[in-house]
Amino acid sequence: MLATDADWIVDEVTAALGGPDTTFTVCRDGRLVARVVNERAPDLAILDLQVGSMGGMAITMDLRLDESSGNAPHVPAIMLLDRNADLFLAQRSGADGWLIKPLDALRLRRAMMAVTQGGTYFEGLPAAPVTPAAEPAGDAGGDGVETEVDAAAEEEAATAG
Repeated sequence: MLATDADWIVDEVTAALGGPDTTFTVCRDGRLVARVVNERAPDLAILDLQVGSMGGMAITMDLRLDESSGNAPHVPAIMLLDRNADLFLAQRSGADGWLIKPLDALRLRRAMMAVTQGGTYFEGLPAAPVTPAAEPAGDAGGDGVETEVDAAAEEEAATAG
C-alpha cells in the first residue's frame, strides 16, 4: 500500500519495488488508509509525510491505535520524510522505518526488506556509540561467552544493510 497524493512518489516507489508478483494499492486520501488496511491487510504501508487530507504521521498513529485495540492487523509502516527536521515527528509515530527524500531504489528496497522481515530502517539518526564492556578478571574472552560489545557489533552489522 502506498499513501500519497504526489504522482512522482507513486512513480518512484512502484518502479523501485514493483515486480511480477507485486501489486500496489495507492491511497490518495489519508483518511481512507485504515479502512483499506482492514479490508486488504497489505504486507507493507509506505506513507508520505505530506498527504493532503491526513499526513503520514497521523496515518501511522491511526494504524497503531487500531492495532493496539485489536481492530486491525499489524502492518509494517515506512514513512517518507521531507527533511531531517521531520525526524522529530517520525520518532513519535510508531513507524517501523523511514527514509528522507529524495528517494532512490536501493534505499527503498533496503527499507522494505528490513521492515517486512520484522526489523526497522531509520535514516538520519546518529549511530549509537559502542563502548567496550569491562571483562571480569581472569576472563580471556575465549570461552564462547558473548560480551555486550559482541552483541552490539552483531546487531549493528545486521541492521546496516
